[in-house]
Amino acid sequence: MSGHSVEEIRRETRVYILVFVALAVLTLVTVGVSYLHLSFGAAVGLALFIASIKGSLVAAFFMHLISERRLVYAVLILTMIFFVALILLPLGGYHDRLG
Repeated sequence: MSGHSVEEIRRETRVYILVFVALAVLTLVTVGVSYLHLSFGAAVGLALFIASIKGSLVAAFFMHLISERRLVYAVLILTMIFFVALILLPLGGYHDRLG
């Protein structure tokens, strides 16, 4: 055995259940956003914001990244910066075509 006490296992299980409930609620919020009368850009932006929160919860708790060292966080932040740049880069070309 890995030496975990029963109390530690219960605490970890409780955290996993709370994260699951948060993910379920955020999924319902995402579905609720689809019924709001928002512009397409606002609806997609809000849905992506909620999805990023859900992804952060999954990465932090289920992938155990919440207890990692600073180097891992630095690599993740750099990856996120490149991801955002790759998402936003095509928007510049799209807006150039409109103008």
